Amino acid sequence: MRKKAAQAPQVMSTSRIREGLPFPLGATWDGLGVNFAIFSAHATKVELCLFDSSGETELERIELPEYTDEIWHGYLPDAHPGQIYGYRVYGPYEPEAGHRFNPNKLLIDPYAKQLVGELKWSEALFGYTIGHPDGDLSFDERDSAPFVPKCKVIDPAFTWGRDHPVQVPWDRTIVYETHVRGFTMRHPAVPEENRGTFAGLKTPEVIDHIRKLGVSSIELLPIHAFVQDQHLLEKGMSNYWGYNSIAFFAPHPGYLANGKITEFKEMVAHLHNAGLEVILDVVYNHTAEGNELGPTLSMRGIDNAAYYRLMPDKRYYINDSGTGNTLDLSHPCVLQMVTDSLRYWVTEMHVDGFRFDLATILGREHYGFDERHGFLVACRQDPVLASTKLIAEPWDIGPGGYQVGRFPPGWAEWNDQYRDTVRAFWKGDEGQLADFAARFTGSGDLFNQRGRKPFSSVNFITAHDGFTLNDLVSYNHKHNEANDEDNRDGSDNNLSWNHGHEGPTTNPQICDLRMRQMRNFFATLLLSQGTPMIVAGDEFARTQHGNNNAYCQDSEIGWVDWEFGEDGEALLAFVRKLIRLRQRFPMLRRNRFLVGAYNEELGVKDITWLAPNGEEMSIEQWHDSQNRCMGMVFDGRAQPTGIRRVGSDATLLIVVNAHHDEVKFLLPQVPQGMHWNRLIDTHKPTSRPERFEYNSEYDVHGRSLQLFELIKDEE
Repeated sequence: MRKKAAQAPQVMSTSRIREGLPFPLGATWDGLGVNFAIFSAHATKVELCLFDSSGETELERIELPEYTDEIWHGYLPDAHPGQIYGYRVYGPYEPEAGHRFNPNKLLIDPYAKQLVGELKWSEALFGYTIGHPDGDLSFDERDSAPFVPKCKVIDPAFTWGRDHPVQVPWDRTIVYETHVRGFTMRHPAVPEENRGTFAGLKTPEVIDHIRKLGVSSIELLPIHAFVQDQHLLEKGMSNYWGYNSIAFFAPHPGYLANGKITEFKEMVAHLHNAGLEVILDVVYNHTAEGNELGPTLSMRGIDNAAYYRLMPDKRYYINDSGTGNTLDLSHPCVLQMVTDSLRYWVTEMHVDGFRFDLATILGREHYGFDERHGFLVACRQDPVLASTKLIAEPWDIGPGGYQVGRFPPGWAEWNDQYRDTVRAFWKGDEGQLADFAARFTGSGDLFNQRGRKPFSSVNFITAHDGFTLNDLVSYNHKHNEANDEDNRDGSDNNLSWNHGHEGPTTNPQICDLRMRQMRNFFATLLLSQGTPMIVAGDEFARTQHGNNNAYCQDSEIGWVDWEFGEDGEALLAFVRKLIRLRQRFPMLRRNRFLVGAYNEELGVKDITWLAPNGEEMSIEQWHDSQNRCMGMVFDGRAQPTGIRRVGSDATLLIVVNAHHDEVKFLLPQVPQGMHWNRLIDTHKPTSRPERFEYNSEYDVHGRSLQLFELIKDEE
């Protein structure tokens, strides 16, 4: 093992650099020159490496002259936007002590605002010599500069005009999860050169589809610069989803059609102009450098012991992310980097919120998850971040990794219990009714605490990870053969049902039932309390042909197909109608949990659970594992605030029947001069509103959902 890095090949240095400032971190142009600042607590020397405009030729190396509070810094008066640069960092190479400095490896600035060039896999990228008997304890002296993306100094100026945060209230929020590349690769209105880029997303026809659908917020899968895994490239595939970040301030170069970061800002401005929020899926739990056998690209070579959580034997990494390493957000400078990144995307790029991948890691102290972890506290108290939408994926594979419902106030959370219960209920599984009722009413058993609201539960039936909605009703088993992992990857617990045939079929009965089930899923999602999330393409029944793990499929499997036929058009119209109804009735998106309690002042219950005979559900009926049908009356006099006001919201009745047989449902009693008006029946999706009197018996078709509104006779 080499205890100290050998001297890197020398390029002519210069003394024109000035001391500069330790803040802000990164490369900052002030109109006269550029200040460079980088954190490293254990380095002995840091060199700034300057390249020509192509990023291929290293022109000079300049030692940063000052070291202040663990920040290395210097100021170049003749540097300007467009300057290409990287770093070489000197220090001990002692893997068993957690140090992996190697100045032969060109390093990406963690605060780089733009990257140029692609990672080219080479053995020179690794700090150790591949194939050496000592493994990662050996030391590699090859220069990695020809193979590493370079950093680029930017000019942050941009004319935002009247752009401002959209700030959709949580109770009106409907999240639309999509992928920058996959959403526009096959869209006929997007010019060929813009497909799969931020420019493609701002195409008027693309935005028009999202706006007309009625969703409020577009959530983009990771757009931070990420790395393509070597083993995937060798198979002709790629890290399509992008959960392999390497630079938390830089947009992924492949998503820039014109090579300028202003393209991202223009996209945001266009989406804001259409009334749409922009939410980023961010991956701060790990980086693309992997475990001890991974490449040295950035933080590993800058200060491995500070950036990453290490085992007691500091040679190895704690792997709560399942990808080889875990960022150590308990370190103040790592925490600063992540919060600086978040603030940058809000203040400079005008992003409206974030969805945090494997967010439990971000709140884990060494002894377990703690809502008082510095990161969670920082987000809550920060005046910039506190005004944004913060959504946690509240699980990981580490100890105590499942934390649904346990994030602090101010956070919303993905609710996988909603997903699993709704899937099981409509599949017809036994004993789901009571749990379905809890999920439908906002999962109060998980979130009704400490003043948290129903919107804290982000309800979803599908996500990027798993079956599409079409595939959920078309396949009993995953079909991931195209991933070249012998179909071993992806979850086997899909709670899916093919309704009698695996995959596509022309059988009209099966096709009709599948379409009705998709309508059931959408109606459940959009009529439930909480924040609904829709996956792009589900609204017109896109398929991935049974692949439930398309992470590596930058292909027609992963791309949205915009030629969706009559069935797709019909489903799209139905989903638009549901979204209009959700926004029309505040009772469907209350800011208080529905608990079924009697309000003596108002003389009403906020919700009443009904059996098919029109009577309130009994304890025995709740516990009957064969029971798959019930009604829910939402009384419009129970206002969202709980305060009686002039007028009232509509009173609604929702009936669900997961039986395969028809159930006769006695509609509940109504005041004189009023009647029930059917708005939705998933069995008859195109039917017009229809009037039903008190004591009417409604034939609830097998596997269907109905929505009724109580209105006056003259309406």
